[in-house]
Amino acid sequence: MAEYSKTEESRQEQNRQEWERPWESGPLRVSENGRYFQCGETPFFWMADTAWLLFHKLTLEESRQYLRNRRELGYNVILADCMHGPGQTNRDGEAALPGGSFREIPSEAGFWKHVDQVLDMAKELGLYVGLLPIWGSSFVPQGLVSGAEMDDYLDFLLERYASYPNLIWIVGGDVRGDADRALFVRMGRKLKEAMPQTLVGYHPFGRTSSSLWFQEEGWLDFHLFQSGHRRYDQVSLQAWDDGREEEFQFGEDNWRYVAHDRTLLPARPVLDGEPSYEEIVQGLHDTAQPYWMAADVRRYAYWSVLSGAAGHTYGHNAVMQFYGDKSVSGAFGVRSLWSEAVHHPGAAQMIFLKRVMESCRYQEGAAAQELLTEEQGGAVRVYSGLCRAGLCAGLYLYRTDDLSGSGSV
Repeated sequence: MAEYSKTEESRQEQNRQEWERPWESGPLRVSENGRYFQCGETPFFWMADTAWLLFHKLTLEESRQYLRNRRELGYNVILADCMHGPGQTNRDGEAALPGGSFREIPSEAGFWKHVDQVLDMAKELGLYVGLLPIWGSSFVPQGLVSGAEMDDYLDFLLERYASYPNLIWIVGGDVRGDADRALFVRMGRKLKEAMPQTLVGYHPFGRTSSSLWFQEEGWLDFHLFQSGHRRYDQVSLQAWDDGREEEFQFGEDNWRYVAHDRTLLPARPVLDGEPSYEEIVQGLHDTAQPYWMAADVRRYAYWSVLSGAAGHTYGHNAVMQFYGDKSVSGAFGVRSLWSEAVHHPGAAQMIFLKRVMESCRYQEGAAAQELLTEEQGGAVRVYSGLCRAGLCAGLYLYRTDDLSGSGSV
């Protein structure tokens, strides 16, 4: 495995003062009203990018390029998992579990030295990392990890990363909480007990929310929902990721998850942890279907935030899997290289939402659909709050005809 060069170390030192490190204002925590995040007394607007395979697919130099790109575009959280599946290796072929066991991981294993260095890069750049110990859907339903094995594995991670100020622990990983609720509760409690000042969340299965299974759990600091990648007409595709009829059937209306979870007590921040990715096939499975594009990812971002979400999570199909070789088939109809996709318009446009919200006292605002004189079918989202000049309101139009006819503000 390649190590940092002296040139890279020098560059990191030169940039040390460039990047604001939000945790220097205080640990990331939930605001007093239970709805948002802050570092110390400074509001923190979650703007995350999805990089599930960051530790597995990229070299150290590529990791630095990716993380710097995201930092320059205004992102402040990166989501990545330690192990995406059994037999996990990194770009250099180094195994996460050299002996094949969760219970005996050598501290000097090259895989984990690589993870160390990528986390260090993120820290230098002022980025939080939402770290998933495992991608739950690849391990838990199959019974590939026991509670005792998970305890030993988490002990390994906690000993290694307890001192990192830029971690957010995320349990789950595209998996239903009832796949093994006892295991997930065990994980959440252990992480929170060991690092009480570090936030803990849960990344759920498509078109569900962590609130379905863990609303009463004290270790859960915020709710993530996965609005997913389907159109309104794709309720059932006879596929492995079909939802259950008795649960959320919100289609593309990700703002409805926010509205639902904000009614629950105790109050928690709510976030879309996986909306439709830019340039991913609608419905995931049929590559003849259209793709979700920049306009769609903007819609999900504004709809959820103007409904009271504590921020937003962006994703790009090529980036989340770090697709780097067009001679090899990728997943979900991927058609761009990750190195191209980091420059796609949806990714660059998230910063405008972040700037708008940070320009006002958004933590004192709320959804304000009542400002519309006529129901607009959910397509128009309105938010009101306090700004530097007094009371302000923000209105997002997804289509130019959203306020056609007699509808007005």
